[in-house]
Amino acid sequence: MLTAIVDYDSGNLHSAQKAFERVARETGAGTVAVTSDPDTIRRADRVVLPGDGAYPACHRALFDHRGVFEAIEEAVVAGGRPFLGICIGMQMMASRGHEYEDTPGFDWIGGEVVRIEPAEAHLKVPHMGWNDLVLDAGHPVLDGIATGDHAYFVHSYQFRVADPAHRLAHCDYGGPVTAIVGRGTMVGTQFHPEKSQATGLRLIANFLGWAP
Repeated sequence: MLTAIVDYDSGNLHSAQKAFERVARETGAGTVAVTSDPDTIRRADRVVLPGDGAYPACHRALFDHRGVFEAIEEAVVAGGRPFLGICIGMQMMASRGHEYEDTPGFDWIGGEVVRIEPAEAHLKVPHMGWNDLVLDAGHPVLDGIATGDHAYFVHSYQFRVADPAHRLAHCDYGGPVTAIVGRGTMVGTQFHPEKSQATGLRLIANFLGWAP
């Protein structure tokens, strides 16, 4: 089994690569490749799309890599392979993002990426650090993960889903902030599983073992 972590020059992939390689080794989940090669992505059994920084910059960087998005779409949408978006990689699954400028998304899960606006004035944006997950729906990638488990967040914008059924988990930051989304074979985490210790490693293991 091959898991492709898409490299499109948008963030440091070292920690994600190490976490996925560790879990794949411990669970016998095959090999992990960090790649920008469309053919490798197209034949992968699982696709992971990370992303750090601002939504428009990540979107431009991805589409500047010729053939990469088309390969992701072929594997995930046409091929039904499991997909995990991380941070901005998750936000780009939305219909549209509103960070700095209106930017289209993949429109895989209906909704928009909007600025976090905590109801409590003392809470600062970005939302940065550890926060408790609140599970909203069951899903195979959440096996063994419970409300109250911690995850590590760094972001100023959140994915506001159009259909509440697509929000698998949220956290409280002066109001609900989307933490995990999912539809079909596609899931996304606003937090960084590779930096979220036991919770993140469990989610990665669940994703690598997921057979939709």
